[in-house]
Amino acid sequence: MLSSAQHFGRALLVCIALGAAPLARAEPIRLMMGGMSKIVYLPAVLAAQLGYFKDEGLDVQVVSGPAGIDTSTELIAGAIEGAVGFYDHTLDLQSRGQDVLSVVVLQRAAGLAELASTHSDGGRELAGAVATNAAANAPAMKAAQGKRLGITGFGASTWVLTRFLLARAGVAPGDYTVVPLASDTRFVEAFEQGSIDAGMVEEPTATRLLTSGAARVVADMRTVEDTQRWLGGPYAGACLYLRRNWMLAHRQESAQMVHALVRALRFIGTHSAEQITAVLPPEVIGNDRAGYVRALASARGAFSQDGRMPDGAPQTVLKVLMTAGSGLTARHVDLSKTYTNEFVKGSP
Repeated sequence: MLSSAQHFGRALLVCIALGAAPLARAEPIRLMMGGMSKIVYLPAVLAAQLGYFKDEGLDVQVVSGPAGIDTSTELIAGAIEGAVGFYDHTLDLQSRGQDVLSVVVLQRAAGLAELASTHSDGGRELAGAVATNAAANAPAMKAAQGKRLGITGFGASTWVLTRFLLARAGVAPGDYTVVPLASDTRFVEAFEQGSIDAGMVEEPTATRLLTSGAARVVADMRTVEDTQRWLGGPYAGACLYLRRNWMLAHRQESAQMVHALVRALRFIGTHSAEQITAVLPPEVIGNDRAGYVRALASARGAFSQDGRMPDGAPQTVLKVLMTAGSGLTARHVDLSKTYTNEFVKGSP
């Protein structure tokens, strides 16, 4: 069996020295996310870059792993202290006997879009089906039958939401092919080469593909309103979730992390996309700075203002998981144990 250190070494792909701080405790707190440049995880990057964790007296290392599902694996293995990922993982993990919970919600939207490739025949067919349906809702997704659909990885939120959208359109799992691609770079290559017909992506990759003409929108869940339209109710996307036993043993540190992240959410809410981008390191922004600014400008409204779990969001997420055929049922999960607002209530 791998030790925690070995698990961490295997999963760690990128570790950016964001807002480096002197040691504030014997052991640093390691937070992992499935992609440092993904805008859905921006509050954690900002909290480190702007010194908010340091201001709370914490030594927090923000690192990047392959995908959200890998982040969950590292959390359960004890290789990291906190996971910055999608809330749906807390329900899935609880159904498998793992006691984890969200302590602060970062986004009130899925922050994802299903895009069709303009470089494949199947993608153009799918995009055409959507174009003929002004409502751009479930019936258009029927055209995804028989197509190759890119996801981050099996069990990832991109996989869950892809299956949900197709199940709602009446397309069975065996009637399409999912292609795990993991990284943003591989997604872009797959779209531009036409090796997939469509794929589920976050910002800023979505804006990059749409701006270049390599993709067209099939299902847009990047805003609060569009997420509710596609998924049927209030939603919780990216969040910080912890193992309950770690949280109980480190209540002060948990509260301090949440306070820093809520402060970062407020920074996003009170600054323009250009101002936010100006404080980020090049490793996060990438080579297309203008594209990043455009993507962030459209994504800002999806971030929570206070970090609280939106009313009704856990129920919507459970419905999505059940419809997606995850094997999870309502009796497998106690929604009240998958999140807490305790720490956000105490945020200054």
